[in-house]
Amino acid sequence: MVDGVLFDLDGTLWDAVDSICAAWNLALAACGQTRRFQPEQVRACMGMLLRDIADRLMLWLEPEERQRVMAECARRQAEYLAVHGGRLYPRLEETLERLAGRYPLFVVSNCQSGYIEGFFAVTGLGRYFRDFECPGRTGLDKAANIRLVTERNGLKHPVYVGDTQGDCNAAEAAGVPFIHAAYGFGTVEGKYPVLRAFGDLPGLLAGLHSPGEDGFAEKQEEIPL
Repeated sequence: MVDGVLFDLDGTLWDAVDSICAAWNLALAACGQTRRFQPEQVRACMGMLLRDIADRLMLWLEPEERQRVMAECARRQAEYLAVHGGRLYPRLEETLERLAGRYPLFVVSNCQSGYIEGFFAVTGLGRYFRDFECPGRTGLDKAANIRLVTERNGLKHPVYVGDTQGDCNAAEAAGVPFIHAAYGFGTVEGKYPVLRAFGDLPGLLAGLHSPGEDGFAEKQEEIPL
C-alpha cells in the first residue's frame, strides 16, 4: 500500500498566481523596469525553475540582468506571500488532516528557499507535513529532490501529486508513481490517476495498489471519481 504522499505546491495545494504577479511587478518597478507581468503570464510559468522563468518572461533584458531582476522578484515574492498568501484549494486543510492520520505527507516544489516555509507559516498547515525540499535549498532538480525526500524518509511505495507535465516527468524520473491534480495549472500526457478535487484524494489513495500488486505503478490508468 501507499506509504507516503509527496505534493507539488503551486497548482496542487494553493493558487498564489495573483499574489506572485503582484510581487513580481513590485520587483520590476524597484529595478527600474517599466514593463509589468499579467497573471496569465505568471500562471504559464508555474512549476518552472526561476532561472527558466526569467529567460521566458524577460527577453527584453540581457541574460545576466534577467537573473538579477528575478532574484529581486523572488525576494519580493517571499515578503508578499508571507502577508497575503494564496488561495487554498477547497477542503485542503480538512483533507490534509485526514491524510496525515494515515500517511506521512511531504512537499517537493521547484521554488526558492523560503517559499515552502512561507506557505507553512501563512497557512498554518506545516504541522501536517514531515519533510519538504526544493532546488533553492539543494541545487537539485525536482526529480532528484523527490528521490532525496523519499530516501531520507525510508519510503518504499510513495506517490507524487502534481498538476503539470513537468511534475509528471519528474516523478517518473524519480521512479515514483504520479497522480495528476487536474484542477491545477497544467495538463498531462498519458493515463494516470486523475484527481479532480483535492478533497477526493483520500478515496483515490485508498483504491491504489502498491507496485507489483496488479496496480498503480504498472497500469497507471485513470481512476474515475
